[in-house]
Amino acid sequence: MRKIYYLPEQCNGCLACEAACIEKKSVTKSIFMANLERPAPQARINVEKFGDHYWASLCQQCTEAMCVGACMTGAMQYCETGEVFHNIEQCVGCWMCVMVCPFGAVVPLEEVKKAGKCDLCKDEKTPPCVIACIHKALCYCTPEEYEMKVAGDRHAISHHW
Repeated sequence: MRKIYYLPEQCNGCLACEAACIEKKSVTKSIFMANLERPAPQARINVEKFGDHYWASLCQQCTEAMCVGACMTGAMQYCETGEVFHNIEQCVGCWMCVMVCPFGAVVPLEEVKKAGKCDLCKDEKTPPCVIACIHKALCYCTPEEYEMKVAGDRHAISHHW
């Protein structure tokens, strides 16, 4: 199963990932017009600064997701491929999933009184947030590909010094 991995040492807090997510979730598909939409689209990735570093909160596609267990309506469920899927039509806005997610990846969509989370933009080959990240802080890959990338980066860094 492919998911989005975050490489914090690569992130400079530019928020291009958030903008790409908002644009994708917007009706107009325009970051400039998105602010005028009602309800206003919200990013499903959130980047915050902590000291001198940045951290992105995004869905980890947990195999034993607390959000799925906490959802009383079944709006949070697993796809046949293993990803956590949110059916917004079934959501009643109790926000239990928001409260139990240890990653802060399930967000309250205040204007529609429902929860929201990353759906990996399944209609795209690569999620727009990953494409927008010019610093390569986001990686859409399998766990094995991620491990190889991280090991390769560490190898390159150790040989650079």
